[in-house]
Amino acid sequence: MQNQCHGLAYACGWWHDLGSGADLTSTPGEPAKRNVAELLCLVHSEVSEAMEGHRKGLADDKLPHRSMLEVELADAVIRIFDMAGGLGLDVAGAIAEKLEFNATRADHQPDNRRADGGKKF
Repeated sequence: MQNQCHGLAYACGWWHDLGSGADLTSTPGEPAKRNVAELLCLVHSEVSEAMEGHRKGLADDKLPHRSMLEVELADAVIRIFDMAGGLGLDVAGAIAEKLEFNATRADHQPDNRRADGGKKF
């Protein structure tokens, strides 16, 4: 999925400088050639749109058979995978490791969450 999301964005020119045409993708360990803060804000904007669609109970305007919540969450994942691909990150590997780690976390267990000072959400 990461390769597909990034590949489409790359093919559409989002990872090329508009003036020079220079490739803006990065390899692992190389400093980012794109503004990471901007890319993160684009992810955040999709999550904010998902919240607004959910708050108002809206259908998506481009895929009206789906809720805006569903489509904007998909947009956020697409942006994350595109960003990861462009920056040479292994998000799939990180997800697998993080899921394994979270399965063993004491603060994620129901009894600990119910305790005073536990994570309620």
